[in-house]
Amino acid sequence: MVARRIEANGSPAPPVIAVALMSATALAYEILLMRLFSIALWHHFAYMIISLALLGYGASGAVLTLAQSAVRRHFAHLFSAAAAAFGVSAIACYALAQRVPFNPLEVLWDASQPAYLLAVYLLLALPFLFAGGCVCMAFTRFHGLQWRIYSFDILGAGAGSLGVLALLFVLPPHDALKLIGALGCMAAALAWLQSRRPGRWWAVAPVALAGALLALPPAWVAPGMSPYKELSQTLRIPGTRVVEQRFSPLGMISVVESPITPLRHAPGLSLSATVEPPPQLGIFSDGEGLSALTRFDGQRESLAYLDQMTSALPYHLIARPYVLVLGAGAGADVLQAHYHGASAIDAVELNPQIVDLVRDRYADYSGGLYTRIAKVHVAEARGFVAASSQRYDLINVALLDSFSATSAGLHALAENYLYTVEALQDALRHLQPGGLLAITRWVTLPPRGALKLFAAAVIALERSGVADPALQLALVRGWQTSTLLVRNGTFGAADIEAIKAFCAERSFDVAFYPGMPPQEANRLNVVAPPTLYDGALALLGAGRDEFQSSYKFQIEPATDDKPHFFHFFKWRALSELLALKDQGGLPLIEWGYPVLVATLAQAVVASVLLIALPAAWGVHRAARAGDRAPAGAVRRRVLVYFVAIGFGFMFIEIAFIQKFVLFLSHPLYAVAVVLCAFLVFAGVGSRLSRRLPKRAGSVLRQPLSAVVLAIGLLALLCLAVQPWLVQHAIALPDAARIPIAIALIAPLALFMGMPFPLGLAETEAADARLVPWAWAVNGCASVIGAVLATLLAIHVGFTFVIAIALALYAVAATARPGA
Repeated sequence: MVARRIEANGSPAPPVIAVALMSATALAYEILLMRLFSIALWHHFAYMIISLALLGYGASGAVLTLAQSAVRRHFAHLFSAAAAAFGVSAIACYALAQRVPFNPLEVLWDASQPAYLLAVYLLLALPFLFAGGCVCMAFTRFHGLQWRIYSFDILGAGAGSLGVLALLFVLPPHDALKLIGALGCMAAALAWLQSRRPGRWWAVAPVALAGALLALPPAWVAPGMSPYKELSQTLRIPGTRVVEQRFSPLGMISVVESPITPLRHAPGLSLSATVEPPPQLGIFSDGEGLSALTRFDGQRESLAYLDQMTSALPYHLIARPYVLVLGAGAGADVLQAHYHGASAIDAVELNPQIVDLVRDRYADYSGGLYTRIAKVHVAEARGFVAASSQRYDLINVALLDSFSATSAGLHALAENYLYTVEALQDALRHLQPGGLLAITRWVTLPPRGALKLFAAAVIALERSGVADPALQLALVRGWQTSTLLVRNGTFGAADIEAIKAFCAERSFDVAFYPGMPPQEANRLNVVAPPTLYDGALALLGAGRDEFQSSYKFQIEPATDDKPHFFHFFKWRALSELLALKDQGGLPLIEWGYPVLVATLAQAVVASVLLIALPAAWGVHRAARAGDRAPAGAVRRRVLVYFVAIGFGFMFIEIAFIQKFVLFLSHPLYAVAVVLCAFLVFAGVGSRLSRRLPKRAGSVLRQPLSAVVLAIGLLALLCLAVQPWLVQHAIALPDAARIPIAIALIAPLALFMGMPFPLGLAETEAADARLVPWAWAVNGCASVIGAVLATLLAIHVGFTFVIAIALALYAVAATARPGA
């Protein structure tokens, strides 16, 4: 039985527990959608999830400005109904969105795809409208208690954003979805019990509804995977089936066997090869990134096929190397090192589920790969390298992503910190003299990824003090893969002869080595120019910048500040690529980028239609009922102020989420931890803003100016400290890195939570009728800002996005509503 709390004045207390539970379930749902989208599509749709959540919240505020009297009269009914509607719609809208035939691969050549994208966007925004409506109704109904409601709202949101991570270690995503829907219904029951209304037995209805949601068949809510994902394509082979599946926040791991048509996975295997792989199982992460688990009986000759791949080249230059494999997966690269007589092997894999499968469940099948052959480390690759004091003869960066997703540009928005200039510098520092860094990538035509990686290697060597990088680089190409070698030292004549012999025996092309004559390039796997050799020469020459600028694709090297390695799209090439549509030119477009632009356009339209216009109409209607219209100057200041802080807040939040992907090792961890820190401490800052002294003369004594100054200083401090953390603390366990990240963000978030309530108070003092409009303007800017920040980060980097945000806060300080 829930006690009915009553305030001192005899009125019912606000249902703060129900508010906290609603906020927790809404944030958990937001992060769960990112996990579900990673399975169904690809993880870089996270920016869209954040945007649609803000759209739902903003639209709820705009709608409630038109229904404030009804909320005051029927609060308990409306709150409970909205909470139950969230619970049902969280499941129903996701199930319906699954049935919308949206395919990001078809955005530019199927006119219906933008409409499908909008349908998904609006469907998934609906549950957040109900959740936001619950919180907004509590603010509207209980005057003078907003601070208490807000504190429970923020506490619940923070708990939900971290709690869902723990939940995903226990439940698969589709079961977590049912539980979140059920918790929404429980919030409805709690709100009704706290309302002091007769007929408390009505609370049984949402409880029964929660039970019904939990009992839904799993097939109704299981994420449907895109037919273009690698797992979907593999399962079309007759007899192929998933024999085991495991879930965690890091991904859905699927083990696949194909007893009728044997699975043979050997990326870039020479067309001259006369041996084939032994039986294999396929291990997929979120339906992508096939990693082959090869049956190994201890007979090294059964692994001879591993010598017929471009990735085998470094073993022909170094005898019995001490090898570090980054991104070991199911162990194909570890077996390759073992076949070539490595003296010792360290294997680094981020996902503990994959390690458990290879080391325990399939230990006999793999021949003790992670118990007897290699020493396996469950760690993030960059963090392991940064923390290690060991120097290796060979550091091998495994081929981690799938060919289909890479060639289609579906990773264009994904941050990847393995291929940045700074990552290559870290690896070079951990090589023995004469040691090799080897990176294998898929071949794309015209060349893109291989050239971008080559450019990063050139810059990394130059920053390491190498006068002539060309002497330390070699590149070979097969029909499907290319392998780049970066040496800690120069390649000698014997090395060059070994490279040429290796390629000649396997029908590979030599793409670059020191002093290579042009007639040796592009001889076997012949492609139209520009070739890798042409690009390598240009990137090593004085005209590097001009070549990168004029090239049809974006091949400037990725950095930790701009880690979008797979972003190759250039607008000026779009018309030419579209003109080649009938000749198969559309696959040259990186599809993730147009989807981002389409989402931005739809966010602008949806936020204006669902937030700004209803709120503006509410202000207009209120003005017609009053004696005078709001002053034009005040409205302009309110508009500028709340647009500036809306964009500023989202720019910093999104930039920090993306920057912390490296430190926290996974996009979902970064979203949950950064959102939790910003929400909780911005809420604390909002509450503390009431205690700030009133302005009086000096700039530093003006609360808003002082707050903006503090935001600027703390943001710059975070930017300065974050690289140091990556270098020195990234190897710590999750239990240490998460509190460190929260502690770094907390002071900045605390001050970022102050401008909104300070501006709202000044708006209320200037003209209270503008308060709903200010809320809507801020919501509109936040919806657009969540997508725009990602777009800007791709082009100008995280640091510049944060600089823009600080400039916007400065604009806000000069455009105070009460100035």
